[in-house]
Amino acid sequence: MKTDWNACLTNPVGFKGFGLAQERLQDSSKFSFKGEEFNLNHGSVVIAAITSCTNTSNPGVMLAAAILCKNAHERGIKIKPYIKTSLSPGSQAVSRYYELSGLTKYLDAMGFYHVGYGCMTCIGNSGDIHKEVEEAIKEKDICAASVLSGNRNFEGRVHPFTKANFLASPPLVVAFAIAGTVDIDFETEPLAHDG
Repeated sequence: MKTDWNACLTNPVGFKGFGLAQERLQDSSKFSFKGEEFNLNHGSVVIAAITSCTNTSNPGVMLAAAILCKNAHERGIKIKPYIKTSLSPGSQAVSRYYELSGLTKYLDAMGFYHVGYGCMTCIGNSGDIHKEVEEAIKEKDICAASVLSGNRNFEGRVHPFTKANFLASPPLVVAFAIAGTVDIDFETEPLAHDG
């Protein structure tokens, strides 16, 4: 993913290409949000959605996403507060087995609240991102990212300010939200540091 992402940044504009000049690769946009200072870089995740699609009918990956939330929460790891997170499975059965397993509270703790059922983020129904984030993206024309477990990912479909939109399994949506970037190699870099 990291290798592919970095190639996409400088590839010609088009499918898997953003056409950035080398001198723009380290662009960073500082902003304040809820009393804290943050930086947005190319690849920063601003939307992470477990959304209705065929993979939300797979209990294995849905439970894996919730268990990752549980493990992260128990270690004191948090998702950056400006990242818009959501959970919109395709069936109420998902809510039921989350409740029965006692995992709903961990999804909630990490910001993956149930926002409804059916197609939402992947058809552009993500709603607004925070104004501070939007302004930071515009200031330096940052290639911000969304990560979602749907099946639609062309530029502008998820949100007008997410140029990069990646499809991932539900646990990977959580992992990228925790990391806060798609510019990461999960095999060699930590998602976060606890404590």
